[in-house]
Amino acid sequence: MTRTEYYDDPDAPQPTRMAVGASAVVTDSRGRILLQRRADNGLWALPGGGMELGDSLPGAAVREVKEETGLDVEITGLVGTYTDPRHVIAYSDGEVRRQFNVCFTARITGGELAISEESTELRFAAPEELESLPMHHTQRLRLRHFLERRPAPYLG
Repeated sequence: MTRTEYYDDPDAPQPTRMAVGASAVVTDSRGRILLQRRADNGLWALPGGGMELGDSLPGAAVREVKEETGLDVEITGLVGTYTDPRHVIAYSDGEVRRQFNVCFTARITGGELAISEESTELRFAAPEELESLPMHHTQRLRLRHFLERRPAPYLG
């Protein structure tokens, strides 16, 4: 299934549902950030995904990181909440959604890096490499907020 992300686009389709999701900025011992190249749109992104009924929100982030990267993590903090109604995601199966995403920070506790069906590539990127990677601006916003080392989470 493919996906198309729209931002502030008057031609974007109307969302039919709200999806609650969690993502995580996972860093290694050198301060590099774990990214996945998404199989559905070819863009680089933080690991993350939808919350399931049995999840807590931090638990959803931990589960999604494991599913998408093979790594075990523990949540260490909060980057922010991201609920911009101008961001619409359309899937090839006809689903069109707005997303409510909570982005956490996390540290690696175990596991082995492994590509999942949701990604074509995984890598740890140094902060100075981020600008050269193709990614949706909503992902860049989360990364920028993380790198700013804000004293309080972003609420938006």
